[in-house]
Amino acid sequence: MAKRSMNEKLKNLKQEQEDSKLPAEQKILVTDGDERAGTEAYIDEEIEIKPEDRPKPIPKKNRRGGKKIQAELEAAREEAEGNKEKYTRLLSEFDNMRARNQKENAEMSDKGSMEALKKILPVIDNLERALDTVSEEEKNSFEEGVEKIYKQLMDTLEEMGVVPMNAVGKEFDPTYHNAVIHEEDENQGENLVTEEMQKGYMYKDQVLRHAMVKVVN
Repeated sequence: MAKRSMNEKLKNLKQEQEDSKLPAEQKILVTDGDERAGTEAYIDEEIEIKPEDRPKPIPKKNRRGGKKIQAELEAAREEAEGNKEKYTRLLSEFDNMRARNQKENAEMSDKGSMEALKKILPVIDNLERALDTVSEEEKNSFEEGVEKIYKQLMDTLEEMGVVPMNAVGKEFDPTYHNAVIHEEDENQGENLVTEEMQKGYMYKDQVLRHAMVKVVN
């Protein structure tokens, strides 16, 4: 009995050595409930891919559909660019029109203001003449009051943009001056304004009234 047990151990050891030399293959344990249960088997087989399992190529009609979509996207992109250019152009035209309207409105407002201011200038002329006729010795409280009113009026006009030209000593310029007297004087410069017969006034950057002047030729 001891000899048989020893022989079985040697046989099992030899079998284990042979098993360790087998190629590395997948082992599965058969457990189908029959008399082979508990035995080991080895699987070494190729997996076959059936034609119906292979990936199918994209049909040509679908390829054409993709090109069509790409073309439509490109057309939509071009249309968007065109609309952007139109919008930019319209916005620029709108800004120009708004600026033009603002300028025209400002010019109309200035024109109305100038017409009103022109009617005030003769009053200023009369005040200046009245003050010029009074000497320093003859001044009284009444004349001093008138002079203060005149100064207040001139300050108010200046705040509105009305200022006198002060043409005396400047070269004659028909844009601002209206020559009513010409005289010869070798001691004076040529084409020079020597006297204001009537003051000229500017309203902002426009001539409100030309100055009437005497000019040396």
